[in-house]
Amino acid sequence: MRELTRAEEQVMQILWKIKKGFVKDILEHIDEPKPAYNTVSTIVRILQDKGFVSHKAYGRTHEYFPLISKSDYSKAHLNNFVKNYFSNSFEKMVSFFAREKGISVAEMGEIMRIMEQEIKKQNSEI
Repeated sequence: MRELTRAEEQVMQILWKIKKGFVKDILEHIDEPKPAYNTVSTIVRILQDKGFVSHKAYGRTHEYFPLISKSDYSKAHLNNFVKNYFSNSFEKMVSFFAREKGISVAEMGEIMRIMEQEIKKQNSEI
């Protein structure tokens, strides 16, 4: 899955939130200073060319909606991030964030609890 530019991702975040909308609807969800209508329209068409969104036509007006779920994009983006920055090792990534971001003992405990649940789930599927 292709990565999105910052502007494309901003538009996708809005479409994931509102489910579907016209360019004017997307513009309403962008903070000031708002880009021009034509700028957002161009970004949406690029997203459509990349296969991230589609549209329903109402005459010359188009209502856009996501084709890729936020979850699917997040998963692909995270996998690429881990591959490119942490030698494809989630262990190295977690270790980095534990050191660099000062994760609290409570947060580490919660992460361990989640991991233990996932281990139990995966072991029961075997």
